[in-house]
Amino acid sequence: MITRPSRDGAPARPRSRARALALSAVPPAALLAVAGLAPLPYAVARPGQTTDVLGAHRGAEVISISGAPVRKTSGQLRMATILATAPRAENRLGDVIDGWFRTDRAVMPKDTVFPSGLTDAEIAKHNRADMTSSQDAATAAALGYLKKDPDQVKVKLKLSDVGGPSAGLLFSLGIVDKLDGDGNGGDLTGGRKIAGTGTIDADGTVGPVGGVALKSQAAKRDAASVFLVPKADCSNARSAPDGLRLIPVTTLKDAVQSLRALAKGGEVPSC
Repeated sequence: MITRPSRDGAPARPRSRARALALSAVPPAALLAVAGLAPLPYAVARPGQTTDVLGAHRGAEVISISGAPVRKTSGQLRMATILATAPRAENRLGDVIDGWFRTDRAVMPKDTVFPSGLTDAEIAKHNRADMTSSQDAATAAALGYLKKDPDQVKVKLKLSDVGGPSAGLLFSLGIVDKLDGDGNGGDLTGGRKIAGTGTIDADGTVGPVGGVALKSQAAKRDAASVFLVPKADCSNARSAPDGLRLIPVTTLKDAVQSLRALAKGGEVPSC
């Protein structure tokens, strides 16, 4: 460590020690105030929109099918979302603390919500690509389950302002309901408002998603009575609002069978 002599010839106090002493002299309240002004690497999420995939959104049918007879449906299949602060939003200490103590908010590291190292425009493009991939998988899963020829039956899915893959399960169920209902002339929904979330693979496997607890709040807010949840997310969904029935699923077949049983008053699994 290098020291410099003072003007009166006495050795000066080391610089690093001087800085430490100066910092220790700052009141704790002032340090908290500085921390409160600094942006933190967290996103704050809340319940987002739910959209009925059996209906229209922004003037256009969410699911359009050609090449096969399409049923007139009743009831609703509402895909649930969360709404997170923008990737470049600067959430500060007060925002994060508020989110931690509210049941209708969730605080999550930004890199678990958004791909890291990308601009806002690149993240939006990434989310749109995820949605497109999810729609393709949902169509393949539904037509495969129904044993329909994808070269003859064409499905178009359109849902603006929503990104990511977590609508896959509800897209597949919507296609099944429009083409086959409950398999016996009735509605897959049984006339109910059904909400849910979950990714889906082309083989019909349902995968976990984020923000399940918040999505269940969105479902209850929009008057759904049933919430379909990936079985792997059951532990995260158990804080769902009272009066919302949670049904765990692992495949598209599971989901269809559970909804058929529900419509008939049969036994249905629960989280």
